[in-house]
Amino acid sequence: NSMLVTGRCLCGAIAYEADINPKRVIACHCTDCQRSSGAPFRTVLPVRAEKFKLVKGEPKVFVKTADSGAQRPQAFCADCGTHIYATGVGEAAAIVAIRGGTCDQRDELSPTRELWRRSALSWMSDLDVEMSHETS
Repeated sequence: NSMLVTGRCLCGAIAYEADINPKRVIACHCTDCQRSSGAPFRTVLPVRAEKFKLVKGEPKVFVKTADSGAQRPQAFCADCGTHIYATGVGEAAAIVAIRGGTCDQRDELSPTRELWRRSALSWMSDLDVEMSHETS
């Protein structure tokens, strides 16, 4: 399955296009996603790096060190602060995790799996997904 999506930051300084699999949309409940998005969870659109293209602007990158020790570069707009994507280092850079809220087609992209369910907020009801993992 393949779907061409487009997206941008809030101010429009950064824009992208990507060829994603709409059946692999993730709802991530990790505390980093909660804090950095300001929301109870973040939707993530994973895509192979070669199928992701910045078409406007260049994001600023903050490298977060996960509890596992993994380096997670976080790309965001330096002007408006919108998080655009995260990726990894080395082999992990093969996947770009687009921040779903930036996608123009976000209403068509319902999560099919959850990650870090154990960190979900207590008032958050279960999502109707195919797979739910307590951690990653």
